[in-house]
Amino acid sequence: MDRHVEAFLEMLAAERGAARNTLMAYESDLADFAAFLAARGHAVPGADAPVLRAYLASLTDAGFAARTAARKLSALRQFHRFLVREGVRQDDPTQLLDSPRLPRALPAYLTEQEVDALLAAAAARPPAQALLMRAALEILYATGLRVSELLALPRTALAGDAQVLMVRGKGGKERIVPLSDAAKDAAAALVADRKTPGKWLFSGKGGVHAITRQGFALMLKQVALAAGIDPGRVSPHVLRHSFASHMLAHGADLRSLQLLLGHADIATTQIYTHVLAERLQRLVQAHHPLATEQRG
Repeated sequence: MDRHVEAFLEMLAAERGAARNTLMAYESDLADFAAFLAARGHAVPGADAPVLRAYLASLTDAGFAARTAARKLSALRQFHRFLVREGVRQDDPTQLLDSPRLPRALPAYLTEQEVDALLAAAAARPPAQALLMRAALEILYATGLRVSELLALPRTALAGDAQVLMVRGKGGKERIVPLSDAAKDAAAALVADRKTPGKWLFSGKGGVHAITRQGFALMLKQVALAAGIDPGRVSPHVLRHSFASHMLAHGADLRSLQLLLGHADIATTQIYTHVLAERLQRLVQAHHPLATEQRG
């Protein structure tokens, strides 16, 4: 691995608290870039704007989606900013590059009735799994947590009369999210059923480690099947989208939703504005005189 790339990854881990999956993604993207440069006799820290454009063009020629190319460009932007900050180079060639034009994709989410069906199906699972999945789904849907945030919850997170959760999100940033009574009751039932104490609220076999993301995803697919919902439409992130979409549909504002979801930039939260547009359209149809009167 190029020593500058290695230093960049170390910075992401030490200063920004980047997760392992994030580091692996950056490493893969930068390794792909380094291989492209090596084949053309260029060193990683010395690439200029024309070489970078050639690299992006090669991604298009290879059939990569615009979203993938945009992700790789984002990695390159952050890497070159790091090189400038460290004095390795004086300029940032990525400033001269245009980002790929991305199609506007609306977030996938479940209807409120489908969420109800998931919760009912979770409650009907075998006893041990029913308690775990009911608590997990209630918390996910009540708070919009990322799955990594959910599975990192300690056993004591919902102890006593706690009305809120303190969540450590991306980059180690903390935020407070309120809890529903249903989420608190489901978590309390899960803890009360545990025969042996452990550190994690959602612990795996033996109680030593938290359940893995893969293990949780498998159980969620099983619950989706039992609820009569296509498992391909159900994931922890879809539940996060469902929380956000339903909150907006019931009157929440974007700024509050940004705080609840832990988005650093409100632009990220604005992907949910389709819900606001639908709500405004219903308001016009219901209350505008020209929409309700018959016109001759």
